[in-house]
Amino acid sequence: MHERAREFAATARDRYGFDPAVEEFDAGTRTAEAAAEAIGCRVAGIASSIVVTDGDRVAVVVTSGANRLDTDRVAALLGWDDADLADPEVVREATGWAIGGVPPFCHERDLPTLVDETLLSLDEVWAAAGTPDAVFPIAPERLVELAGAEPGAVAAT
Repeated sequence: MHERAREFAATARDRYGFDPAVEEFDAGTRTAEAAAEAIGCRVAGIASSIVVTDGDRVAVVVTSGANRLDTDRVAALLGWDDADLADPEVVREATGWAIGGVPPFCHERDLPTLVDETLLSLDEVWAAAGTPDAVFPIAPERLVELAGAEPGAVAAT
């Protein structure tokens, strides 16, 4: 297992008592489509962690791989004037992880987190485990609990 995936698993166990069943795929899981193909699930079952910012504040939005993020909706849910996708340096500084491997929890800082409400209709979703090639399965309700997240309508319509 990649060192960063091991680090994520250890942090999840230490902080939350959660032992993720991390799986790695040589084909990679950099996009929701690639992850779904590698795992053998629907794209809707991929829980993609996207970091947003309004300049001074940073938040994480976990969205379904089948949906496009609506930053206006995200800003409204966070009580911000606007929200933009964070640049790679901000992502790494705030979460401790690089784009493509950001898990929905186990971040460097305590960050506000939103979860795409459409994920809650599924029994299981797959999320990044610290690298672009590592993922783990989790029940959406458990993801919300561990991330301290608020479900919301974050998808573009």
